[in-house]
Amino acid sequence: MADNKYKRVLLKISGEALLGDQQFGIDPKPVEMIADEIRSIYERGVEIAVVVGGGNIFRGMKNSARLGMDQASGDYVGMLATVMNAVVLQCALKKIEVECRVQTAIAMNQIAEPYVRHRAIRHLEKGRVVIFAAGTGNPFFTTDTASALRASEIGADVMLMAKNGVDGVYTDDPKTNPKAIKLDKISYSDIIQKDLKVMDTSACALCKQNGIPIIVFDFKAQGSLVKIMNGASVGTYIGNN
Repeated sequence: MADNKYKRVLLKISGEALLGDQQFGIDPKPVEMIADEIRSIYERGVEIAVVVGGGNIFRGMKNSARLGMDQASGDYVGMLATVMNAVVLQCALKKIEVECRVQTAIAMNQIAEPYVRHRAIRHLEKGRVVIFAAGTGNPFFTTDTASALRASEIGADVMLMAKNGVDGVYTDDPKTNPKAIKLDKISYSDIIQKDLKVMDTSACALCKQNGIPIIVFDFKAQGSLVKIMNGASVGTYIGNN
């Protein structure tokens, strides 16, 4: 077993990461890449929990407005989208012999286990990857907040925020401002006070409250998870000053 900087991690993956070159749905190639990246640290003995978004299928606030739905209904549809992604990722992990369980915040026993904190922790202790689906089970909360909540509940050592093509936190949006500067380290308070759009401020506040550092990194840069476990400086580290 390798010497890992973190024993237990919560990995947040956006639904858009599963799009690949498509405009909608799930592309097998990024799913396989994500599964391989997870396996790279699973084989090192890291206890891994995953939260995956559903934006590749349905974005609650955006799509519900277009369809004339109220936000609560749209958020519930978005939660169901995360369950679909979780089951797909579970199958990809099992295909490469990574033991995995899906737990959902909304009961659907024919598809996955209901979320039970102590059972999730037991799965992690037994060396199984646990994928948390359906967000918090409540509307008006994003999967960022669900990630911070689950990381706090399972006692994760770090929350890893995987981004698509963005290698950390910048002073401004690097896609629109070429002068934006990448930050190697930043405090929770600065993220909240400056309202940097890297994640929901409520999620950041929850991690701050429970002392869980956050690492924002580019998931397309393969090998990043191993580098993080080796203690290398990858992406942006968010923590106390």
